[in-house]
Amino acid sequence: MDLSVYRPGELTGADRAAWTAMQAKAHLHGSPELANPFLSPEFALAVGRCRRGVRIAVVREDGEPAAFFPFQRSAAGVGRAVGLGVSDAQGVVHRPGFTWDARELLRACGLAVWEFDHLVEGQRPFEAHASGTFPSPVIDVDQGFDAYLARLRGQSPKFTRTTLAKDRKLGRDAGEVVYVHDERDPAALRTLMDWKSAQYRRTGRSDRFAHEWITRLVERLFHTRSEPFAGILSVLYAGGRPIAAHFGLRTERVLACWFPAYDPAYSKYSPGLVLHLRMAEAAAADGIAYLDLGRGQKEYKDSLKTREIQVSEGWVTRRHPVAFGHRARRAPVRALRNVVVSRPELFEPADKLLKQMGKIRSGRR
Repeated sequence: MDLSVYRPGELTGADRAAWTAMQAKAHLHGSPELANPFLSPEFALAVGRCRRGVRIAVVREDGEPAAFFPFQRSAAGVGRAVGLGVSDAQGVVHRPGFTWDARELLRACGLAVWEFDHLVEGQRPFEAHASGTFPSPVIDVDQGFDAYLARLRGQSPKFTRTTLAKDRKLGRDAGEVVYVHDERDPAALRTLMDWKSAQYRRTGRSDRFAHEWITRLVERLFHTRSEPFAGILSVLYAGGRPIAAHFGLRTERVLACWFPAYDPAYSKYSPGLVLHLRMAEAAAADGIAYLDLGRGQKEYKDSLKTREIQVSEGWVTRRHPVAFGHRARRAPVRALRNVVVSRPELFEPADKLLKQMGKIRSGRR
């Protein structure tokens, strides 16, 4: 295997262009999942600015790039998907017909283990090591927004009617409703992060924006603009005030949904749902094929989706003591979480308890 491992700053412009070209043509070769923004060079490079140990393996065939494998590595050889914990798509970006041996790839990269939790479909050498596969809902808009809305009316008529009615009522009660698909005001991004942090605390979840590196990563991606990658902040205003917002990443054909939040004072209008419909309309007009809502069981995702794609989690391990130790520590926690999430009789009381704890925690602030 002709493989070289680079630090993010060492990747040449020609290699970045080849990586982007593979993503742009992926849908033509039956691998549309490779076009996800989380698999883009811009995302890997941004994480590299915020986290240590980011590396990019480039495999060449006949002197030309055939595959790109971004990862994070510890000094002990523990490997993780780039941005593990916040990345919604992981794997090898490759040209048609390329295949690899998973353990040989790890050996060439100096890894004892590689952990993933959002492995995209079609990564057969890695899929053999998956411990679980999970749905990731998507909204298809490749036929236009009107076609999507007609489909939504057919599959969820009451939901569609109610959401559109709330959109109209919001305008009557709170003032003119204005949607900005690509808001460039950093203050609006800060508002979104404040809302999201409050939501995490309110629901008893860990606040991602309490981690400085995640905040810096989002801010960096907000300012990242290349062809065709961009960080997109979408904001719904009513009466001149922001009431809902979303920050995600886009490539030519995919808008990856990432951080949505809204002002709870307007919750009776379901501003998050109104925002997502406006996002779908703008994305369709912008040539996006689908919006990836991301792995996770949420009622709003089930209401909006047109179909599901699959992502996997697991570990690729070599026969190495570091690999055995890492998996022994991580596997029980991950297995317990998945059991709770997948079983309503366990998830509902656990979710209720988290929310009660969140209320107590918020009350103390």
